[in-house]
Amino acid sequence: MRQHALARFPILGTRSLEEARDAVTRVYLEHELTSANDRLQMTLNAVSDSVMTLGYLTYQSETTLVMPPTEDCYHVNLTTVGTTDADRSDGGRATTRAGLSGVVLSPQQRNTVHWTPDAEQLILKLSRRRLEDHLADLLGRAVAEVVDFDFSLDLTTPAGRSLFNAVEFLAAELDRPNGLAEMPMAREQLEAFVMTQLLHAGRHQFSDDLVAPAEPVRRSRLAPVLEYLENNADEPLTPQELARVGCMSVRTLHATFQQVLGESPMSYLRRIRLDHVRGELLRSDPATVRVTDVAMRWGFLHQSRFAQQYRERFGERPRDTLRLRNTG
Repeated sequence: MRQHALARFPILGTRSLEEARDAVTRVYLEHELTSANDRLQMTLNAVSDSVMTLGYLTYQSETTLVMPPTEDCYHVNLTTVGTTDADRSDGGRATTRAGLSGVVLSPQQRNTVHWTPDAEQLILKLSRRRLEDHLADLLGRAVAEVVDFDFSLDLTTPAGRSLFNAVEFLAAELDRPNGLAEMPMAREQLEAFVMTQLLHAGRHQFSDDLVAPAEPVRRSRLAPVLEYLENNADEPLTPQELARVGCMSVRTLHATFQQVLGESPMSYLRRIRLDHVRGELLRSDPATVRVTDVAMRWGFLHQSRFAQQYRERFGERPRDTLRLRNTG
């Protein structure tokens, strides 16, 4: 039998309509739940932190969820198997298909979603405040209104595909023993990326501003950012945090780094972290330390990409550096 996503974080498996309703209410939101002949075989796995809740949900029955406005949260439904049909109180309608389309549930709309018996979803619950603060950092100005996403979310665009892949990767890594669940720095980086990709993948009133070109600022404005990077490379830094340090938008931060240093802020940070990885590998015992664990601890999620970046910087493989401890 195929293992469901986020199997390490089971919330409930049940055939009871009432138990299913209570569990989804507890993890996500108040709702009404009905199913064909009051029969279902529901599985809910979910994990939460201060940024988001990520869950896997299936009912294995034709079901309907009616959800009142949440007011303080956005929900993103990414269908991985089957289809759903959705409508909301402003007349919007959308159909989700596995890996091709999803929906964004607005905090201000009443939403209804009809599930086919085979439908399975990865569902994100995002604090309204956190997502709007994240958008404000990207824009460099306050966001004082709800982000009015189009109901339907196209997952076939580059940003949509990146969002879908990032959420699937996040779920897989949280499921892996010694993965992101135990690595706050890497996890926060990926969660920030997920929010950024959602804001680019979904169409809303700020979309044009997000892609508008930004003007760089004077080189001296980078000084506090560079110092902060050097002193906090072991923290889960994001472009949003660095932009706040420099009192600029994320887009201006990127434009200034490219003009002054010829690289992005995250590329600059990656070089600092690679230096720290090398130092740690040189101090470590190859009999008890794995390169993968050190790399993940410093925020390198893709091991093949990390190995390539490491070799480009130091002219050797990271495992060769680890072995130097016994020969140096």
